[in-house]
Amino acid sequence: MTPKEQVKKLLIGLGVGFLFFIVAFNFVTSTQASLIGIIALLVTYWSNEALPLGVVSLLPIVLFPAFDILHVKATTINYAHPIIYLFLGGFLLAIAVEKSDLHHWIADKILSLFPSTVSGIIFSLAITSGLLSSVLSNTTTTLLLISIALFISDEPRIKMRFALAIAYGASIGGILTPIGTPPNLILLGIMEDKGMELIPFFQWMWMVAPLVFTMFLVVGFILSVGVKGIEIKRDIKVPSLNTDQKKILFVLGGLITLLLVNAPIRPYWNGLGMSEALILLGAGLTLFLPPFNQLLWKDDAHKVPYQIMFLFGAGFSIAKAFSQTGLADVFASYLLEMTSMMPLLLLISMAFLITFTTEITSNTALISIMLPVIYAVSEQAGINTTLFMMVATVCASYAFMLPIATAPNAIAMSSGVIDIKTMAKYGLILNIVGIILIVLMASLFWRNILV
Repeated sequence: MTPKEQVKKLLIGLGVGFLFFIVAFNFVTSTQASLIGIIALLVTYWSNEALPLGVVSLLPIVLFPAFDILHVKATTINYAHPIIYLFLGGFLLAIAVEKSDLHHWIADKILSLFPSTVSGIIFSLAITSGLLSSVLSNTTTTLLLISIALFISDEPRIKMRFALAIAYGASIGGILTPIGTPPNLILLGIMEDKGMELIPFFQWMWMVAPLVFTMFLVVGFILSVGVKGIEIKRDIKVPSLNTDQKKILFVLGGLITLLLVNAPIRPYWNGLGMSEALILLGAGLTLFLPPFNQLLWKDDAHKVPYQIMFLFGAGFSIAKAFSQTGLADVFASYLLEMTSMMPLLLLISMAFLITFTTEITSNTALISIMLPVIYAVSEQAGINTTLFMMVATVCASYAFMLPIATAPNAIAMSSGVIDIKTMAKYGLILNIVGIILIVLMASLFWRNILV
């Protein structure tokens, strides 16, 4: 990019931010309008790549205090969120896998189990990622799979599809069980707090399984367009595991076992109660210690994609600002006005609102803010409270356009094989398809169960 092109893109971002500020200023306070303008600026810069990803992600630390949205300390603390250290642990594991060439061995095993076409591997990666995400966190699953999938092929356009298959599969499969993703657990926690009848574990799975497997098919079909019939060549004979690879495989096996044992399956098993961030960071740091000694700080620390950690810090900061400035309450008031609509239109409107708002903030933070609002609004309007809360929860996980939307999207972006424009193009299609399928499922199936 030439300096002239960069200046043009920077001016475009400023123009978009100022336009959103002017429009928002007619409806909300000046502070809230400033937040909306800054978010528009950040999204534009993330999209047109006027500045490096990490630089844009650090801008809230400067802009939020400057516009009196959040103080410096209240902003920077979001860049030390526990999930960021979960990322760090996963990245360290991925670096060790790549450094030891273990990914070649694992990729060879995957290719021996599934059809050796690009389309076949896309489907298999999406489904594998989704099923693992139903019992492990979608973040953990994506971190474990992404470094393996990227080495199945050397072609950039195929690598991009494999990375997206894993990321999208993880988000899709995360809703299959109540423990698959944090928004699900937040929903159950709020239902319990409000004295509502909880959705039983296996009833939840039965309800969402048709949606999940339909979305697997949609993702596989969309990502396979243009690459069907291409064979994945396996010309190189992968040697047997060496000592270093066995050590890393031992750590990975222990990690997956601990994550499975740690996961609660209520009412049968409450789990160990350990933080997944602690588990993953511990596994990553273990690789620096004897008898493993697979990583060296001076050689390997620079390989960590810190810009993605900053990206999530920006997301958590935006979520905090939504709450702090009262912008979340503004959304609530608009939802309350929408209750005069017929239930189907209200359901569609809410699905669009949650899905596209999640694109610019953490789904966990958004659903924590919005579920109590949706509860109050649906109770006042006399509509099916559980149904509307369930739809909002699922929509919060089905945001596929931007890396800031979900952890799997951010991890896929960190691979370096996807640009934001490509993710946004595929993601927009999947967002709309997801909304349509969720609303249809809620209207035709869930409403007869959730009363």
